[in-house]
Amino acid sequence: MLITQGSLTIRNAAAADAAQLGLWWRDGKVMAHAGFPNGLAISDADIAKDLETDTDDTCRRLIIQVDSVPVGEMNYRNKGHHTAEIGIKICDFSMQDKGYGKRFLCMLIDALFGSLGYDKIILDTNLSNTRAQHVYEKIGFRKVGEQINAWKNQLGELQSSVDYELLKSDYICRIKKG
Repeated sequence: MLITQGSLTIRNAAAADAAQLGLWWRDGKVMAHAGFPNGLAISDADIAKDLETDTDDTCRRLIIQVDSVPVGEMNYRNKGHHTAEIGIKICDFSMQDKGYGKRFLCMLIDALFGSLGYDKIILDTNLSNTRAQHVYEKIGFRKVGEQINAWKNQLGELQSSVDYELLKSDYICRIKKG
């Protein structure tokens, strides 16, 4: 996948990105919202090897860039029945709160509903991540459930999440290309 819109780019993650992904994934501040406040214990070599298994039909880890500089990652996973599950992290904290998340999400959703032929997109986020929930709802995602105290983070603390879905017929974002 390669999607560009002005200064923004979404591209497939490759073995050459393993070191950058490793820096982000091992950083507890970046990974706390995903339940890993101590970061992940994973090597760059393991990340590179794992990226080799990505395919358009199963899952893709993606690098998001602003002005050709990696600022975070996205992913999608084929869940079957024309449904994709997505995730996004803007890992460079200085690039957060600038509207990039919504723009990157809309770029990916356009591709998933358009050229990749999905009919539904699902995602979840930590219940305490109200900023992300606002963005998802603004794009058109509909809250379909909450999982209260359903899992524990690395520190053993109970966490809750909220589940969202977006149907192709309800999608309203559609950023103008060019």
